[in-house]
This record gives sequence, C-alpha cells and structure tokens, in this order.
Amino acid sequence: MSDTEQTGRAGRAGRAEQTEQAGRPGADAGDEQSLGAAGEHLSTAPAQDEESAGVTLPRLGAIGWIRWFWRQLTSMRVALILLFLLSLGAIPGSLIPQNGVDETKVDAFKKAHGTLAPIYEKLQLFDVYGSVWFSAIYILLFVSLIGCILPRTWQFVGQLRSRPPGAPKRLTRLPAYTTWRTGATPEEAREEALRLLRGNRFRAHVAGDAVAAEKGYLREVGNLLFHVALIVMLLAFAAGQLFKSEGGKLIVEGDGFANTLSQYDDFRSGSLFSLDDLGHFSFELDSFTGTYETDGPQRGTPRTFEAAVTYAEGGGPDKKAVIRVNEPLEVDGAKVYLISHGYAPVVTVRDGRGKVVSQGPVPLLPIDANVTSQGVLKVMDGYTDKNGKKDQLGIPAFFVPTYAGKGKGDMFSQFPGLVYPVLSLSAYHGDLRVDSGVPQNVYQLDTSKMKPFKDASGDILRKQLTPGETFTLPDGAGSITFEKEIKEWASFQISQQPGNGWALTGAVAAILGLIGSLFIQRRRVWVRAVRGEDGVTVIEMAGLGRSESAKLPEELAELAAALHSAAPSAPADDVVDHDAEPAEEAVPAEGATQ
Repeated sequence: MSDTEQTGRAGRAGRAEQTEQAGRPGADAGDEQSLGAAGEHLSTAPAQDEESAGVTLPRLGAIGWIRWFWRQLTSMRVALILLFLLSLGAIPGSLIPQNGVDETKVDAFKKAHGTLAPIYEKLQLFDVYGSVWFSAIYILLFVSLIGCILPRTWQFVGQLRSRPPGAPKRLTRLPAYTTWRTGATPEEAREEALRLLRGNRFRAHVAGDAVAAEKGYLREVGNLLFHVALIVMLLAFAAGQLFKSEGGKLIVEGDGFANTLSQYDDFRSGSLFSLDDLGHFSFELDSFTGTYETDGPQRGTPRTFEAAVTYAEGGGPDKKAVIRVNEPLEVDGAKVYLISHGYAPVVTVRDGRGKVVSQGPVPLLPIDANVTSQGVLKVMDGYTDKNGKKDQLGIPAFFVPTYAGKGKGDMFSQFPGLVYPVLSLSAYHGDLRVDSGVPQNVYQLDTSKMKPFKDASGDILRKQLTPGETFTLPDGAGSITFEKEIKEWASFQISQQPGNGWALTGAVAAILGLIGSLFIQRRRVWVRAVRGEDGVTVIEMAGLGRSESAKLPEELAELAAALHSAAPSAPADDVVDHDAEPAEEAVPAEGATQ
C-alpha cells in the first residue's frame, strides 16, 4: 500500500467527524493537511508527483526523453522485469549444449538437427551466457539496480539523521487510536510515554504537546541489503565467468597429474584468465574404490565412490586425502571433483618376433550403468610384421566387468562390479593417420587406411578373452594378451572460480534482506498529553504503519496498557464539568475507528 493510500485510509476513519464540522469556515482546509508530515517518508520509494495530475505537460525534448528513460530503467518494476528476463534467458543455456561446456555435444546436436542448428547459431543459443542479448539484459539489470539503490540509500540516510515527525492535528484519523483521561500532569504523562517508547526500541522525542516515535527501520535496511546483495551476486557471477578455469583429466590408478595446461585432457577458461593463475599443485591416484548393491531391487546401485590420492601443494610435503562425489579436494584455490570412473584392463602387445611393443592399462569408456565399456588401443611405434616391416596396429576393445555368458545374446554386462570380466578384441593394421594433421579422438579408430585381420572364413577376426588369455594374430603378425591385472580409472574436474565465495555471501545476504523487508513493519506512534478544559489531563495514542497490518493495533494496545498502568484513568470525582461525559477507561487499539 502506498503512502498516499495510507493517508487516505486514515482520513476515512474520521469521515463522520468531518461531516459534523463541515459548517465551520476553514475547518476542511486545515484538516486535509493535518496528517501530511506524519504520513510522509515511511518508505524510501520515490515520491509520486500528484500536483501534475490532470495537467497537460509540454512535449519532451531529447533531455526529457533521456530523463524519462532513466526513471523507467531505475524503477523497481523494470528491475523485476529484467530479473525475470535474465531467468528466462538462462533456460536455453541449460537445455541446449553450450560451446563453453561441451563442444562435442554441440557438434552432435548440429548433425542431428540440420534445420534448427542454423537458427540456434544465429540466435547465439549455443553460447547463451556470452551472447549479445544475454549480456545486454545483464548490464541493464546491473545499471537498474544501482539506479534504484543510490537515491533510496541517500533518502534513507536522511531519514535516519532526522527525527520522527510531530503528531498530526487529529489523531482520531489514524487507523489505530485510543484515549483516556488521567490524573497525572501532561508533563508527567509525556515523560512516562517517552521512557516507555524508548524502552520498546522506538526512536522517540518530545515534539510540542506530544511524543513522536518511530520503529522498523530494519525494513528499509533489509530492502537495501537485498538490492546490494543482488549487485554482489551479479559481480560475482561476472568475475566467475571472466576469470574461471575448468578442465578434465582421466587418471588410471598409479598415475598422477600436475596442474599445467599440457596435462589436461580438455581445458576451458574465461576471457580474462591467465595461465599464471593456475594453482601450483599435483596429485597421484593411489586407488579407486567402488562398491555396489549386490542383491534386491536396487542391485547394481552405487554405494561408495572414493578416490584415495596423494597430493602436494607448491612443492610442499605429500599429503593424503580421499575425494568423494560432492566432496572435492580443495588445494591452492582450486577444487578437484570426482565425476566418473571406469576400468582399464592391462594389455600386452607383441610383434611377430615376440618383442613387447606395448604394455599397460587401456582406459575404456562406460556406455551403460553396468559399466559395459569400449575403447581403442593404438600401437603407433615399434611394431613390425613377420617380415620386419614397420606397421601400425589399431585394436578396438569391448569390455564387460560381469559377463552375462555365452549363448545369451550380445555381449553385455549384468553387474558393474568385477565378477566375471571378459575383454573382446579385434585388430586392424595399416596407417592410423595420426600424422595427418587432423585431430583424433583417442577412443575412436579411423579405419579408412587400415585393413582388418580376418579369420579362415574371411570375416573380421574377433576374440573374447578372460584375464590371462592371449589372442594370437594370423600369419605370425604377433599376439595380444589380456593380463590378469585390471586397474580402475577416475575422471576429475579441476575448477577455479574466484567468485563463488562472493556469490554465496550475496545469496545469504539477499535472503536475510528479503526476510527483513517482508516481516518487519515500519510504523509510527504518537502520544499526546494535554490538559482539558476541566483541568484533567487527556491522553491520546495513535499509530500509523507503512502497510495495513493487524500487529499495529495489537502493539498499540500493549503500549497503551503499559502507559495506563503508569498514568491510570482519573476518578469521576476529579471531573469539574459534571455535564461532560465521564472519563473512559483505556480503549483497546483493536476497537479504534478504521
């Protein structure tokens, strides 16, 4: 409810009294302005210019239009609209693959949606948070919030430095009102009222024949805090996007990682990020532990994902830590998250002369919840055929940790744990095209310049191996051994986002400010004590709030009861004018004219 509406509401309370006094010359003019100063400045919202209502304004010039646009931009209504538009603009960024997050998914989306992809490209929907339209909304919201905060803050500081306004001429017009007559002197009543109001944390002072008090400034503090917190959050998000870095790394048990650019499998950063800002640390994956539900309806559900690591910060001593899902390792300003895991069977490849040309774990990527995995082993150097001619091998691999068994359909896993591991292999020889200058996916094989090894019937040669078995290639081309050791790998995400702490602080402050602005009421109370014509002191109490609330009459009733105990109603014998109505007991504020 606006200040003007409240003043009108209080004025309606005394409408009957206005009718009775309509015959007095000049009474209406004085009464219309009797509440003016008392009802003003209960809010830091910009005042409405009511004098111009119904007046034909001259045409706006260039400066006038600029002022009009600035007032519209800095209004609370436009700020809320921009905040809503910013929320809507973030929806495509969550539903459509983004270039800054996963370019592979963006390329796949473009291939699958030949009609939509060009439209999305023009609308910058593959790069929402860096698009022109999203940045425009972001900047306009930032400017709007600053334009809202500065004048309101200046006005609120002025209210804090000033005293509560004096009492209106007619307190009966206020929405909460009570009165009684007391034997105490007016000075004693005002002194007691001042002490009572200050004891209830009101800002109070004596203004003429009344005590003026005000309370609830934390409402405006909460309102301003909420808007300042939004600015802090916007700045934090901007800093997080400009100075962030984020990269991924797949590490097999026993291997390590140093936080340098060349060590990342993929790396993304903000436009203002510098490589000098990378944290100085390293870590090694000692072991990975994954446990699963073994029976019941939730069989195969993950129960434990833990990566035991040894890390060092800035050349310091080694330290032990365990990284779990949603429990990252925090080291030198970066957070190391555990995001996925899989298996890396140890494979040994020998050439036609029995020489070992490749030996080690082969990380394979899971394709389902039971960790059915696939990948490629590429032997680029050192391999020669039976004639001693240099060649290259490409070995597609398909792995299941728990084989469903032969004769039961396609090869698949029925449990994510290592119960019955089987590795299916085939082999190609020729040119891997690793020197062609075209980037390759390490988990995919380009067979355009390669030939498969075939069996006696002319089909592509394939072999299913259990740990310890060997796959012998035809024509003395060598062999492939599936070793008994099966290692596990873990994929980590290393993130540096400097604005996260400020964003969290801003979010908490915004919630606190919103609570204060919603649940704290700005209100004023006046206590007038004057000597009546019969010589008995008349006390009037009234209250006015920024918005209509049932708590204001209740609070006024409690204050009136406390003041009445100190300045009780005068006995009827003290009344000199016996023709006048007898003194009344304190009237509860709930019974006030509204």
